[in-house]
Parts: sequence; structure tokens; C-alpha cells
Amino acid sequence: MSKKVEAFIFDLDGVITDTAEFHYLAWKELGESLGISIDREFNETLKGVSRTDSLERILELGNKQNDYTAEEKEKLANGKNDNYVKLIQNISPKDLLPGVEEFLKSLKEAGFKIGMASASKNAMMVTNLLQVQDYFDHIVDAATVAVSKPDPEVFLKAATALGVAPENCIGVEDAAAGVTAIKAAGMYAVAIGDASVLASADMILKSTDELNLNNILKD
Repeated sequence: MSKKVEAFIFDLDGVITDTAEFHYLAWKELGESLGISIDREFNETLKGVSRTDSLERILELGNKQNDYTAEEKEKLANGKNDNYVKLIQNISPKDLLPGVEEFLKSLKEAGFKIGMASASKNAMMVTNLLQVQDYFDHIVDAATVAVSKPDPEVFLKAATALGVAPENCIGVEDAAAGVTAIKAAGMYAVAIGDASVLASADMILKSTDELNLNNILKD
């Protein structure tokens, strides 16, 4: 890698831990209460997308996007979040994805700055439950961002907070919207998951246990 890498910025869901199942269950319950059926395939389209935008996609699926006022939509989104928060109360370090803590440790030891750019408003709480908060120099969550992924704002905010130029950052994501955001921010994108979905990334790994500092830097 020709450029100088100073920082790594991680997404949370699907990269540090997999809370996707809890999101799915919470959205599914909300959908059922509105007479809208959500399956796992549709849930894939919600990955990396903000809570508000996810709700809009669900309402459009049921052709009910014009049935609720902005205030009612906010109440629905908050209700989903309350349910999600209940579901994740039992999350713990055992729910870290394979190889993640070892990778964070290697970054810390090598002197890299570490940030988080999450579409979740619960990023702080989840990171604390996972007991990895001390690895992160700064966490930007959706509560402090005006525009959600695929807009690059969350990654640019994280870079600014870390005091590192975007071109000297590596972003790590598992969602297509997140990879688009990383690239739009001018960062190098490492993606984890399906190569056909994440084709625009600079490097694609099958799983988190393939995260390796030497391999990434020599690319």
C-alpha cells in the first residue's frame, strides 16, 4: 500500500459483532404490527441503513409510506429501537465476531488510531456490553450524524475526530451502503462478506477472522 495509513475506522454491526439478527427480529415484529411481512432477504436491504430510512423502506414495501405522519413514524421507529434494546441486553464479549479482538489488539500495539462509524444509535451501549470500548479512540454513532450511509458523513466525522486525513484511513464494512460511504470519503475500503455484493471495495474478506494487519497493508 503506497499511502501512509494512520487509522482504521470500523462499522459495528456485522464487523465487530453481529446484531443483525436482533435488528431483524425487532423490525419483523414492528412490520407484523402494521400488517407488513418482512423476510430475511428483505432484511438484507436494511443493513447499514439508518433506523429512519429502514422504516421508510418497510412502509414502502407495504405501500403504507403515506399512511403516517412524521410524528407517528418517529414513534414507530422509537418503538422498534426499544424492542431491539431489550433483545441485546444479554450481549457480551462472547458475541464478538471471530478474530476481531485480536485484530483490534494488534492495531493498538502498532500505534494506529481506531475509530467507529456506526449506523446504530446504540453503538456506545453495544461497545460497552462487548467490553471493547477501550480499543476505540472515538465512536461516531447515528445520533450525531445528519445524513446516513451511503453518505460519507459518518466516516468523515470519525476521521476528523481522530485527527487523521481521510486518505490515510482504512474503513472496514460489511454492507454495500457502508462501502460506498468509505469510498465517497476518499478512504481505502476493506469489506467483509459476499464479493458480488461488495464489489466496489478495495479488499474483500470472507469473514472477520481473515482480518490481518500485514495482509491489508501489503495490498
